[in-house]
Amino acid sequence: MNFRTDLALESTEPAKQVRTEQDGCVLTRIDEDGGTYVTMEVQAISDHIDSNDSLLKLVASELEALLPKEGMILAAGLGNRSVTPDALGPLVAEEVLATRYIKGELARVTGLEGLRPVAVISPGVLGCTGMEAFEVLRAVVGEIKPAAVVAVDALAARSPSRLGCTVQLSSAGISPGSGVGNSRPRIDRKTLGVPVVSMGIPTVVDAATLAADLLGREGPQDKIAPRGASMMVTPREVDLIIKRGARLIAMGINRAVNPSLSVEEFEELT
Repeated sequence: MNFRTDLALESTEPAKQVRTEQDGCVLTRIDEDGGTYVTMEVQAISDHIDSNDSLLKLVASELEALLPKEGMILAAGLGNRSVTPDALGPLVAEEVLATRYIKGELARVTGLEGLRPVAVISPGVLGCTGMEAFEVLRAVVGEIKPAAVVAVDALAARSPSRLGCTVQLSSAGISPGSGVGNSRPRIDRKTLGVPVVSMGIPTVVDAATLAADLLGREGPQDKIAPRGASMMVTPREVDLIIKRGARLIAMGINRAVNPSLSVEEFEELT
């Protein structure tokens, strides 16, 4: 059976997984030829508020370990802003603080000297722009030459229990849409020429994958995919997952790149 998932945790043998626990979060590390995957199993984002920002700080710490120590970072929010389960990336882009222009006299008068340069982009999707996200990013990377790209996208999981309860980071890049059968050109170091760290939270389960998992076999396609159209399953609280998940990842990026500022300061500046 072909189970669709973007999570390395669900597609890798347990023997290759190294599991630890930190601050009530289970971390699973998987090292493969393509890079490192870090999966964080957390309390449901829609049910629990990270009141002391402990999870946010953990996300920032894990991201910082995957990024180069110096140089500009390009944060890319992938996905479709108009489709709630796919809006994670664009919402993250709205909350990441762009600092590339803050220098010289502007940095001095605002008290923001010494910040690491960050550029932010939300390239949209092919159906809205006529351009692949990969094409847009390749052009931007060629122009501004960042030290690394952080690509954020909503993910697909095999198990519904992981929706809104998992954060994945990877130094292997990302293939947008692969978990829902709509794979777009891969975004990674090989295709962009710079390191690419991907981040995401699963928000959907492919209906065919869910049916096969529950039945232990492939389900009837006419029931799972009426008129040949694939179906996705998403929680009813997906809007809250997206809103809180976007803050978690955006502030994690902000803190990982410019740890001299607090979360409260980032929220004021963005």
